[in-house]
Amino acid sequence: NGVAVDGVTIKDGGIAATAASTITTADNSNTLTLKSTDADADEGPILKLHRDSGSPADSDIIGEIRFNADNDANEDTEYLHFKAQLADASDGSEDGQIYLIAKKDGTDRNRFAVKSDATIFNEDSVDVDFRVESNGNANMIFVDGGSDHVNIGTSSDLGGVLNVAGTQYNLVA
Repeated sequence: NGVAVDGVTIKDGGIAATAASTITTADNSNTLTLKSTDADADEGPILKLHRDSGSPADSDIIGEIRFNADNDANEDTEYLHFKAQLADASDGSEDGQIYLIAKKDGTDRNRFAVKSDATIFNEDSVDVDFRVESNGNANMIFVDGGSDHVNIGTSSDLGGVLNVAGTQYNLVA
């Protein structure tokens, strides 16, 4: 029937733990590897986070992945996390959403959200910019979060809410 020691069961090559667990390494090697040797074209390996609630409800947080490190005062600090949430738990109309939350000046800020009805950058209205690079222009599309203007081909405010640098063409309907 397997071997059980302090809440950890090893049976038929699998491991089941019923308590919080820590895996520690003292170097920069991979701390955990999930490996699939399946040769078909389907997905694998799969990391599954499953919240098995007896009463799932809208807005339940269903999982988080957190990135922590010590700050320069040797304090364990969470710098970034992904948070997944049920938007609608109703059978047949389920909606999920995910957030990327990162520290900015010591405060958690929602930097990116994928919701059932929108994909949002900078929902917390922090003074951060959004930039899309092309092969030859680092500011092909540039949204200045602090100055409230959108630029194409430049990061400079050229005097308008929409600023375009380079050759411009007028569209005729």
